[in-house]
Amino acid sequence: MKSVTVSIDVPQTPEQVYDFLDVMAHHERFTDHYLTNWRYSGPVRGIGSCATVTAELGGTKTDVAIEVVEAAPPRRIVERNVSAAGRRLANGTYTIEPLRTGGSQVSFTYAWAHTPLADRVLAPVVRATIRRANRTVMRRLATELARHASPAGS
Repeated sequence: MKSVTVSIDVPQTPEQVYDFLDVMAHHERFTDHYLTNWRYSGPVRGIGSCATVTAELGGTKTDVAIEVVEAAPPRRIVERNVSAAGRRLANGTYTIEPLRTGGSQVSFTYAWAHTPLADRVLAPVVRATIRRANRTVMRRLATELARHASPAGS
């Protein structure tokens, strides 16, 4: 299935954004509109940081295991997602790029590696649902970053 990418520009530096995103527990603050019942394991930050959540999207509810599998400060974090009893495998990748005018562009790409048949049959609906949910994630992330880190240059 084709991946879905959403982005937002924020006034924080890439280092500030990365520092916030690197802590798995911070993700609950901006994703709890569709990811609930957060349970954490592993280190607090970095590779091996894990959470199991309940995803509620498109009228379905499923547990998702999330693990940070790659970290390249201050530009990239890759999370592996496993759900649907292992039938759905995907990566969620945060990419943080500096803006010429200051601040950062934060992008999140959700890329499926393996999907159940129902997801493939309903791919346009599944992708639209994920895109809509993750656009909200980006807006909420910007709000949380403003609460957590001061803008660049202040």
